[in-house]
Amino acid sequence: MRIIGARVNPTAEQRVSRARIVRGLRRGCWYPWKFTEVRAPCRYRNGPAISIEAVNTPAAEPKVTYALVAVSNRLPVDFVVAEDGTESWKTSPGGLVTALEPLMRSSDGAWVGWPGVADREFAPFENDGINIVPVSLTDADLEDYYEGFSNDTLWPLYHDVISPPSFHREWWEAYVRVNRRFAEAAAAAAAAGATVWVHDYQLQLVPRMLRDMRPDLVIGFFNHIPFPPYGIYAQLPWRKQILDGLLGADLIGFQRLADAGNFSRAVRRLFGYTTRGVAIDVPGAGGHHRRVIAKHFPISIDAVAYADLAKRPEIQARARRIREDLGNPKTIILGVDRLDYTKGIGHRLKAFGELLEDGSISVEDVTLVQVASPSRERVGAYMALRDEIELAVGRINGDYSTISHTAISYHHHGYPREEMVALYLAADVMLVTALRDGMNLVAKEYVAVRDDKDGVLVLSEFAGAADELKQAVLINPHDIDGMKAAILRAIAMPRPERQRRMRALRRKVFDNDVAAWSSSFLRTLREGAAVQPGVPDDLAHALRDFSSAGSLLIALDFDGTVAPIVDNPQDSRAVAGTREAVERLIGLDGVRVALVSGRSLASLRQVAEPQVEVLLTGSHGIEVQLDTPGEELGLDQDELDQLDTLARVLERVSASVTGAWIERKPAGLALHTRKSTAQAGQAVQRDARVQLGAVLPDLTVREGKNVLEFSVRSSSKGDALERLRAYTGADRVFYAGDDVTDEDAFTALHPGDLGLKIGAGTSLAGYRVRGPEEVPIVLQLIADLREAAPAPGTPGTPSER
Repeated sequence: MRIIGARVNPTAEQRVSRARIVRGLRRGCWYPWKFTEVRAPCRYRNGPAISIEAVNTPAAEPKVTYALVAVSNRLPVDFVVAEDGTESWKTSPGGLVTALEPLMRSSDGAWVGWPGVADREFAPFENDGINIVPVSLTDADLEDYYEGFSNDTLWPLYHDVISPPSFHREWWEAYVRVNRRFAEAAAAAAAAGATVWVHDYQLQLVPRMLRDMRPDLVIGFFNHIPFPPYGIYAQLPWRKQILDGLLGADLIGFQRLADAGNFSRAVRRLFGYTTRGVAIDVPGAGGHHRRVIAKHFPISIDAVAYADLAKRPEIQARARRIREDLGNPKTIILGVDRLDYTKGIGHRLKAFGELLEDGSISVEDVTLVQVASPSRERVGAYMALRDEIELAVGRINGDYSTISHTAISYHHHGYPREEMVALYLAADVMLVTALRDGMNLVAKEYVAVRDDKDGVLVLSEFAGAADELKQAVLINPHDIDGMKAAILRAIAMPRPERQRRMRALRRKVFDNDVAAWSSSFLRTLREGAAVQPGVPDDLAHALRDFSSAGSLLIALDFDGTVAPIVDNPQDSRAVAGTREAVERLIGLDGVRVALVSGRSLASLRQVAEPQVEVLLTGSHGIEVQLDTPGEELGLDQDELDQLDTLARVLERVSASVTGAWIERKPAGLALHTRKSTAQAGQAVQRDARVQLGAVLPDLTVREGKNVLEFSVRSSSKGDALERLRAYTGADRVFYAGDDVTDEDAFTALHPGDLGLKIGAGTSLAGYRVRGPEEVPIVLQLIADLREAAPAPGTPGTPSER
């Protein structure tokens, strides 16, 4: 069925000029949106209502579509054929399936992917509560797109060229062709305005293809493997095409902060696009810029599910049996990996063999269990790796095993989750020696099952998990002597230290579980992309009436309103066009412009560089600079003492949290957690509230976006706005803000005033736009309307009626 006539918000290309808007408003009418032809299914689950007119076509059952669509190379299930010819579906292995299964079941979404068998077509179906949309791949597709470009070009390149990548044009052509097939399947499964979440390096072109096919979609992409530094990435012949494909998304997620930084630097080097912290300005038609966010979201596991498995009596019994079958050694060391050259299995075996050789450990006391699940067995580098690993295992076992004790218990096959949990429980030391790894969920699984608060995690600093699991014994896997020392330290570690470390590791894993990961990503995606770009027609109508009032106060928050949010506040700058719009407004009779910020006045002046005619309030109204030099705060000694205590507590609380930092203000301090993970940020904010509540109960506390502010004086943006209204004598006030603290200003608005919320989220403001890029457009529209309106006092104006 072909659908036309959908009434949608205009894109940048469809948005009419300000002059045409003003002409329409002068005539007392509004420029109608163009009816734009779109292709969309006419029935869907959980999707927003949309007004459509269908073109009659031959009768056919309309497709079911979904408000959330996940897209990955592999489905969460594999098609298998038993020896007796029985066909069935079984759960696929891998961290992505483990991570997304709970979300897809709870959202009634659809999962688009390859079913694991070549040259077979499958209709969509439901399996274990997940809607499945299979994408067919031929054997040639698998050879060129998957084994070739994905795993013999991108994989080694993105993993720091541990193995040399191969570059073949026919592989690239297959990659483009298959990515388009996935994009078409996702576009067909997505409801109008749906959220599509694309996963991993095999599908990096899909976001741009989806953007072109379905501009109504909200598109996210998550890269589960590292993104390399520019010097390595630049080797890729199709480097610009890959970046352009990814920039089709609204939000691009990475495992580590460094990976997000590598991506942004590559965009700057190859395209010259402006980047501000996590925001990238991507040019579009008509001079409009689309904001793309590139940010780290470290993936995790369903920690509670693993912990529950570990409590089952039969699994605990199996763990005891594993120890017995291994000869009850004093220490069991466990390695669990895909058989991949990035996992450092050879380095691990070398270190273990040398410990046996120099007598630091004995085969009777210590056993290494190595699970190496099969991976990409048709790729030459992986076939050679298997031969190398199995030769090393055989040599070590031949040299050191006895009749009753085996040095290395090696297993080249996968195990069900229950068996893996039993292995984790049986192991005294978990050894993760990745040479480069996006995350490594095995490390988190081991921690999650250790309800006994025992066991030692030895973790490579080159795995993404090392950013979070800092109480592990961290190693450089290239340093064989250092790895040997770490293994010996883990074996000999006293029980109290083991338990202290494991308690801290478990707290981190349970606070930052897979639900927190997915909700954080989707919340960031939807809040940043759910509001369509442009000026809504209801806002334009409201501005017409507002702009004709006698005197106006245009008050603006800064960060997140006229300037995109960035990780380093000192890098914050207003978007292009803001200064010109403000210049027009302050040149009009009866119009005053003010900045109302939570920043200190000194910081606000530095980043905003305001015109002298602009009124300023800082620190939520505690500092004010009107048409005369700013006022002195005049803090008394008691307030100064409180500031000292506040600083000591916040510095102590934030010291152990990666990414947390303190901003000093004249009458308070702000705890910023934007660079921390969502769960770590929430935890440190809770600690700060509790500890400061005990010693300084009368502090004023304000919560913003990833910031918690404590002040020894009480004031809000609402107080600041009331003071500005009284000072200017304005008949009408316009206030624009994006944060929780801006809600105080929205509550201070009077009838006839106008509040504008920047971005998604609940608000008392009557109107909203998508982001800072729209604010100068709104300000210019106010200036246009003000110039077009009759002069105040002229008969027929609102003040005279």
